[in-house]
Amino acid sequence: MQFHEKKFNIGPLVGISLKTIEEHLKLYSGYVKHSNLILQKIEEMSGDSEENAYALGEVQRRFGFEYNGMRNHEVYLDSLADGAAVPTTDSKLYSQIEKDFGSFDAWLSRFKSIAMTRGIGWAILYWDNMDGQLLNAWIDEQHLGQLQNCTPIIALDMWEHSFVADYQPSGKKQYVEDYFTNLNWKKTELNFMEASK
Repeated sequence: MQFHEKKFNIGPLVGISLKTIEEHLKLYSGYVKHSNLILQKIEEMSGDSEENAYALGEVQRRFGFEYNGMRNHEVYLDSLADGAAVPTTDSKLYSQIEKDFGSFDAWLSRFKSIAMTRGIGWAILYWDNMDGQLLNAWIDEQHLGQLQNCTPIIALDMWEHSFVADYQPSGKKQYVEDYFTNLNWKKTELNFMEASK
């Protein structure tokens, strides 16, 4: 098994510098590389799983961090690719948001509030595959708290590397606003259509 690095066509963005995006891409590349290395290591150590039980457990824990970092960054980076696109009120995702949160504005306000949670992590809009509904969630780091059997539709990276270089620590709120200015809503629509088939 081998994970492959995806490519993203990200042009100039409002507020978020090319340098910051380049750093994101390097981090993403590292997550792909380390996910592959860990899987290889697990395979090697499994030859004597009794002797390697402790080390295998630690490497297995690390896999969740690297893998989720890879997948979350794919959603995040893809949402900024190919230019910004605003949500359309007749889309299925827009309708689902209104159904699950009362109104689009109510959802957006709630999501932005979650993104302002103190600490590092991710603000994620999930599709709950079991109950067929949208859920907002805050995920500490990335290996802790990912929601079971849910698919990310929007993944907003709230680790400090995402905004400190461009906004300083005090500019976190503006980073969240600019993310939504830059968001390619067509990509989130595709995520939703795939998840809710």
